[in-house]
Amino acid sequence: MAAKKACESFSKSLIEDVHKWGCMKQTGVSLRHMMEFGSKPTDRNLLISGQFLHKELPIRIARRAIELDTLPYGLSEKPATLKVRDWYLDSFRDLRSFPEIKDINDEKEFTQMIKAIKVRHNNVVPTMALGVQQLKKGMDPKIVYEDLDEIHQFLDRFYLSRIGIRMLIGQHVKLHKPNPSPHVVGYIHTKMSPVEVAKNASEAARAICLREYGSAPDINIYGDPSFTFPYVPTHLQLMVFELVKNSLRAVQERFMYSDKVAPPVRIIVAEGIEDVTIKISDEGGGIKRSGLPKIFTYLYSTAKNPLDEYTDLGTDDRITMAGYGYGIPISRLYAKYFGGDLQVISMEGYGTDAYLHLSRLGDSQEPLP
Repeated sequence: MAAKKACESFSKSLIEDVHKWGCMKQTGVSLRHMMEFGSKPTDRNLLISGQFLHKELPIRIARRAIELDTLPYGLSEKPATLKVRDWYLDSFRDLRSFPEIKDINDEKEFTQMIKAIKVRHNNVVPTMALGVQQLKKGMDPKIVYEDLDEIHQFLDRFYLSRIGIRMLIGQHVKLHKPNPSPHVVGYIHTKMSPVEVAKNASEAARAICLREYGSAPDINIYGDPSFTFPYVPTHLQLMVFELVKNSLRAVQERFMYSDKVAPPVRIIVAEGIEDVTIKISDEGGGIKRSGLPKIFTYLYSTAKNPLDEYTDLGTDDRITMAGYGYGIPISRLYAKYFGGDLQVISMEGYGTDAYLHLSRLGDSQEPLP
């Protein structure tokens, strides 16, 4: 696919509109606000939410579309990057061509449209990863990819913004669900047990380890299962899954041919006043100190991108974040999205501890790149 500028496939007036909206101010939302607002999904509240998204989503999407067109080192011209940019421009056009939302019928139609936008963007992460791989193939092999700060910073901004867009759309769509489960407000669970979510995520990660290696280390979880706080279970599931999967792989590969029994991976859940912290500890041999900064980068991974195996860059559900080295940096973005963080401390020759900090207060505004 030849590199083509956006103006060749999209009208001049649309591109001008993108630049106009990309200069507008974004409006951040806190977890607490989403929870309080969504706890009463009346027609009036759904209408207010729809009207907010009708104005907010084009601003956020326009910013990313502009950035996708101005990336360094020729990344903007890579076929996969162009594909992603076109998805963003298509979504911007859909949002801008939707008329003003005046009543609940308009809002219902709008909800169906943003639902389709969310599906269109399902594979943005692996497709963007493919664009980066296409860039690497054509670059001087002597270049140290971790040094390409501009690209790392762009991907952090880009993926963080994507988390926000998907949270806003998903939250709005879910509020339409009739008879929601108790304590569930859209994507948010007001009484989420981090111990329970950690248990489910680690069982899923252990199943993958068993499938790949034929055996898997045990996982021990410490913490009070009855402790709950408001959070988004799917976000926590994703973060714990990625961290536990890495720990299991490290322990399994270190002890695979050893006479010793593989030591368990330990998960400790601690409740503080400000933060809930989840520590994931393994004895998988650790990471060299010089290699530690690399685990948060997008460009150095040698893992295979599942998209290499599919010629269609559409919306194939088989493709997930796992398996091509983006798990750790994206998990950190999920933690930061609601005011938390992810830190990794390693002892080379022994093992690694990952500290996942989740803000318990829920009142920090979304970071808006």
